[in-house]
Amino acid sequence: MPDRGGGPTGPRIRVGRPSRRVRTLLMTLGVLAVLAMAFVMFAGFWTDWLWYRSLHFSSVFTTTLKTKVGLFVVFGLLMAAAVGVNIWLAHRLRPPLSAMSMEQQNLDRYRMGIAPYKKWLLLGITALVGLVSGASAAGQWRTWLMWVNGQSFHQKDPQFHLDVSFYAFDLPWYRFLLGFGFAAVVLSVIAALLTHYLYGGVRVTSPGQRVTKAFTGHLSVLLGIFVSLKAIAYWLDRYGLAVKSSDFKATDNWTGLRYVDANAYLPAKTILFCIAIICALLFFATLWRRTWQLPVIGFGLMVLSAILIGGLYPAVVQKFTVQPNEQAKEAPYVQKNLTATKKAYGIDDAKVSEYPGKSETDDKSKLRADADQAASYRLMDPNIVSPTFQQRQQMRNYYAFPSNLDVDRYKDKEGKDQDTVIGLRELNLNGVPKRNWINDHFRYTHGFGVVAAEGDNADSGGGPVFTESDLPSKGDLGDYQQRVYYGEKTTQYSIVGGPQKEIDYSDDNGEKTTRYQGKSGVSLSNPLNRAAYAVAFGEPQILYSGAIGDGSRILYNRTPKDRVEAVAPWLTIDGDAYPAVVKGKIQWIVDAYTTTNGYPYASRTTLGDTTADSLTAANNQRAVVAQQNQVNYIRNSVKATVDAYTGEVKLYQWDTEDPVLKTWMKAFPHTVEPRSAISPQLMEHLRYPQDLFKVQRELLTRYHVDSAQTFLSGSEVWQVPDDPTNKTGNSIPAYYLSMKMPGESNQAFSLTTTFTPNGRDNLSAFMAVNAEAGTKDYGRLTLLKMPTADTTDGPKQVQSKFNSNEAIAEKIRLLRGGDSEVEYGNLLTVPLDGEFLYVEPVYVRGSGLKYPLLKRVLVTYAGKTAFEETLDKALNVVFGAESETPPGDQDEEQKQEPPSTGDKTLQGALDDAEKSFEDGQKALKDGDWKAYGEAQDRLQDALERAAKAQDAASKSSSDSKSSPKKEGSGSST
Repeated sequence: MPDRGGGPTGPRIRVGRPSRRVRTLLMTLGVLAVLAMAFVMFAGFWTDWLWYRSLHFSSVFTTTLKTKVGLFVVFGLLMAAAVGVNIWLAHRLRPPLSAMSMEQQNLDRYRMGIAPYKKWLLLGITALVGLVSGASAAGQWRTWLMWVNGQSFHQKDPQFHLDVSFYAFDLPWYRFLLGFGFAAVVLSVIAALLTHYLYGGVRVTSPGQRVTKAFTGHLSVLLGIFVSLKAIAYWLDRYGLAVKSSDFKATDNWTGLRYVDANAYLPAKTILFCIAIICALLFFATLWRRTWQLPVIGFGLMVLSAILIGGLYPAVVQKFTVQPNEQAKEAPYVQKNLTATKKAYGIDDAKVSEYPGKSETDDKSKLRADADQAASYRLMDPNIVSPTFQQRQQMRNYYAFPSNLDVDRYKDKEGKDQDTVIGLRELNLNGVPKRNWINDHFRYTHGFGVVAAEGDNADSGGGPVFTESDLPSKGDLGDYQQRVYYGEKTTQYSIVGGPQKEIDYSDDNGEKTTRYQGKSGVSLSNPLNRAAYAVAFGEPQILYSGAIGDGSRILYNRTPKDRVEAVAPWLTIDGDAYPAVVKGKIQWIVDAYTTTNGYPYASRTTLGDTTADSLTAANNQRAVVAQQNQVNYIRNSVKATVDAYTGEVKLYQWDTEDPVLKTWMKAFPHTVEPRSAISPQLMEHLRYPQDLFKVQRELLTRYHVDSAQTFLSGSEVWQVPDDPTNKTGNSIPAYYLSMKMPGESNQAFSLTTTFTPNGRDNLSAFMAVNAEAGTKDYGRLTLLKMPTADTTDGPKQVQSKFNSNEAIAEKIRLLRGGDSEVEYGNLLTVPLDGEFLYVEPVYVRGSGLKYPLLKRVLVTYAGKTAFEETLDKALNVVFGAESETPPGDQDEEQKQEPPSTGDKTLQGALDDAEKSFEDGQKALKDGDWKAYGEAQDRLQDALERAAKAQDAASKSSSDSKSSPKKEGSGSST
């Protein structure tokens, strides 16, 4: 054809279709990309399934997966159907002819453009909203399972008299359904509005009628459904008042109805519910009346009512009825909050006793004897001596101990319970001589052995007295499987049991090797498993490495808390897992909690805040693993164990009455074993958990009172004091200690803490809980309340007096000589005869040393303080046992005589030795090596003189004891 463009044509470039070879290549690449993406998703699913199956908790995986898939499909389809039907209906109700206007002519182009793809466009939109909605609904799997399996609390709320299970299990699900309904209506309105506009049902700028009757009817029905949902929301809001948090000067996170809620908001919600129902009916009536007049009036009335009745009226009631007489008006509701909060946190049985705060015994010898029996004073602070364990028992650089050790009870050689500081020699890859993939994951795979020490004793150098030590470990714990494949520091995966042997341990005879014999982990003998793990871990060597063969197994998710949290994702995990040797195995013991934030009238608490202290600030591994951070009900319902060798996880039902646990046991049957399955050997090592105790102590700062009037006045508010032994500014930790509470005849393993008045440092109360599982008093909370008329020193004041005492300060200064560091151990508080005995070990990390040693013990009682080398000496000084002898207990010839010349010589030599030592430390600190050498010479001379004086004193004592016998013998002859 001739060129009609009028210009130069130039050469024609013909663009043809790609060749068949190129098309085949592109199609192949596309298919491979899809398959690769599919396999990546499959690898994650498959490895998770294999891991759960290896632990025999596959039912947890399948139940969770089926629930998520079911919610995804059902609610995805519901949302897709709701939006799709409204788009289809809006298209069906389109006007047959569009108006002849510029607006409609412009829209014609869009209508014509999408006409061939209408069905695909509809499917795409509905699929998109369905996928998003389904994914959101799948995240509600816990809410669904709790609703379906909810068990009764057999307790009713005081306002609506409904079982607590309605608020804990039912109301959250109803709120989700309501939210889903609102989202479906809003999306449907948007989709319908756009469709009507596109096809002429809504004309913004066209002349004549702006909307069609079909659009009016369609939209009125949707708005009627929306207002109906709003009516349901008003009705549920009535019950929501029982679990609503609000700001209230009496306490943070106040939960439950107050006077204004019960007398203003509650009737307002009922009135608004009725108005919303009427308004919804008016919207539906537009199908027949075809007018918006009445619905708009009704909707405006509802909005105005929400402002006046739901907002202004409660504010007026609060201002003019409550505030002038707040305590009288709020007292009944505060009393309900007090009762519910105590019940929800298990502090309703806490026993509060008045404690005099002053000793009533003048007999110091009796006090001294009572002090020995009052507690097993833990001089080995598990939060300080870890470096000492590391230095003396690490043995190899590829072993390490946790920064915070644990306290447990074991039998001593006499068969008595003894507080014991315990830690595992865990694997530390940072100490491996040569880091590579084989060493990290095949050769260095496990730690080895338990190291334990007496809690109340130290050796002559200030180090721990080990009851289990060396490599392999040996001591009082007997024979047990010492290999630690699962531990708090074991975060990497290992491949064991295959051709590559593992390093077991080293001794004087060289390096020992081993091969894992357990059935833990997932087999890699299968090529599919190897490929899946290579993809899941991003490590292609897993697929082709020759170090993997028959018998190879991959171990991962190896920390005790991670394993328990994975197999029981409905539990909140305590921050401190601790090891115990039970029946020839090392078992990690993990405390776990069931929680809810739907307990009516119980004030909420934030777990992350209330369980924080000076230890969690320094060690993130001690942080609680919480499913929901804001809770108002908590129970230590499960005790879990993780075998350090096999990784086997067992869950035991501890609280047999907890309805939340019963609900989850119904949802996941056969995952929790009955309490009767706990062996007596394991029971000996179970204890009251720290995080629960810290939550309870935080609540008891306000909820230790019974009177609503006292609670409202705030006159009895306490606080948990800051840890005085460090400068973190965090709360003092709770300490495990075997001690005897007033009125008790025997010591009990306990968890203790102190309280001070809000804003002050003197002691207001001391609290202890019986932490010894298996005893009848386990879990009993006891508070010793100080009199308000007199003041008793709190931890910060005691520490301040220690530091300000001139004699002690001088000794501390000397201990710091030569760039040494002084570290204060746990400040233990023990009730004794109406007063409190404070004991604090003091450690010195000498210049050049990497670990602390116990050098002194600080003791104070009734205003008297001692700072001595041993606890016995300090107690003797405080109670005057060294200078006073009870009358009538000794014969006349045994009474103390004036010191002899030999005694004076010995004392003088000792004084010179102490002075020489102090001079030497000062010279060392000043860098005066000449003076340091002279001081050492004087010290040596003084010690020699002291030794000679001691020998002379011993000989004189021997002669004086033998002389009377000779005289007696001669006279009888």
